[in-house]
Amino acid sequence: MLHQLKPKVSDILNASDNDIQAKLQAVCTLLKDSVPYYDWVGFYFRNGTKEELILGPYAGEPTDHTVIPFGKGICGQVAVSNQNFVVPDVKAQDNYIACSLTVKSEIVVPLFVDGENIGQIDIDSNTLDPFTEEDERFLEFVNQEVSKIY
Repeated sequence: MLHQLKPKVSDILNASDNDIQAKLQAVCTLLKDSVPYYDWVGFYFRNGTKEELILGPYAGEPTDHTVIPFGKGICGQVAVSNQNFVVPDVKAQDNYIACSLTVKSEIVVPLFVDGENIGQIDIDSNTLDPFTEEDERFLEFVNQEVSKIY
């Protein structure tokens, strides 16, 4: 299923429109609407030189977490580690920031441009332990495509 979304992601990001925010919003909406266990899909980006992330385009319920300090929560940890972070059960994570009581698992994949971690894609699921290696590879692909428009 995920591999079928790759051309759609590429088409959105390669469109002649130069509005990066609109493209990222379209990708978030596509992923949320196409993958049954992707209940919240969003991008966080480094806030200039500050050691914090700011919320970018997303699809799903509104969140209060519009600014996340490096090291805090799953997203903040990925900003420091530069590595994918898959959380099968958020209740088992000490450093988890709850966005919603319905969220049961999360996956965060860093976004690199010219070798620098500029942000990440963050996906919350209301399903326990749904993410596989296929999700990781797919989200790495999404971020590689996103990096081309920066």
